[in-house]
Amino acid sequence: MCEINDDNESVLKKKCDINIARTIDLANQMIKLAQTGYEQREDPACGVLYGILLDSGYRVLDLAQKEKNKHMKKGGWGNSIQKGTP
Repeated sequence: MCEINDDNESVLKKKCDINIARTIDLANQMIKLAQTGYEQREDPACGVLYGILLDSGYRVLDLAQKEKNKHMKKGGWGNSIQKGTP
């Protein structure tokens, strides 16, 4: 799971990498909200809403992770995300 905050953003060098990291974080938030919402729903319509949110979150997460992997293969992300490296 990729958690992005101000400290991690400063570690990433490229704006495109920062945006992908933010997208991964957003997708994880969508998934978490959908799971919580589904557990706390009061009617079937809420179940549909949170089911769509959950599906969308997983789809966005999958696409963002694939894009991150492409960046890593090009050498950009891997060099900029390693924590504890000068």
